[in-house]
Amino acid sequence: MVESVREKEIIENITKNFKVDVGIQRERRIWVKSPSEDLIDLCMFVKNKLGFKHLSALSVTDWPKKGEYELTYHIWSYDDKILITIKTMVDRENPEIETVSKIWGESSQIHEREMHELFGVKFKGNPDLSPLFLEDWDGPAPFRKDFDWREYVRNEYYSKDNDRESAYFGRD
Repeated sequence: MVESVREKEIIENITKNFKVDVGIQRERRIWVKSPSEDLIDLCMFVKNKLGFKHLSALSVTDWPKKGEYELTYHIWSYDDKILITIKTMVDRENPEIETVSKIWGESSQIHEREMHELFGVKFKGNPDLSPLFLEDWDGPAPFRKDFDWREYVRNEYYSKDNDRESAYFGRD
């Protein structure tokens, strides 16, 4: 893929300042793989030095065989009309990373709350990781690949005395 002059400039600025893997996904889409310990400095750099002012999304991908979560930050530049996707890995059994809310404020805080609730990622320094969707939830993180929804529903809501439910779930 041929990169624009601005994309090339952005990539050069990032690689000059950070030890990361970087590339072009497609036109106006740059991806960066960063060690988690460099995430905050990298995010501050792309916002303050490169003009990527808007964290548009945060997602988590569960890699149980690797024992890791991949956190993906999508950051938009209104001036350049370019999206940078920053990916970093955290330990799946103790998923903890510094919050980016001190960089992008409340817009990032809500994304972190959601990923905390659904995957159990702890964002150190985020002042509000209260539930968004799952009121009174005390089970494991429900979006982990090893969470068995069917088993959870069966244990929590299944009635052996209900013919319809026992036919659906099978008899014990």
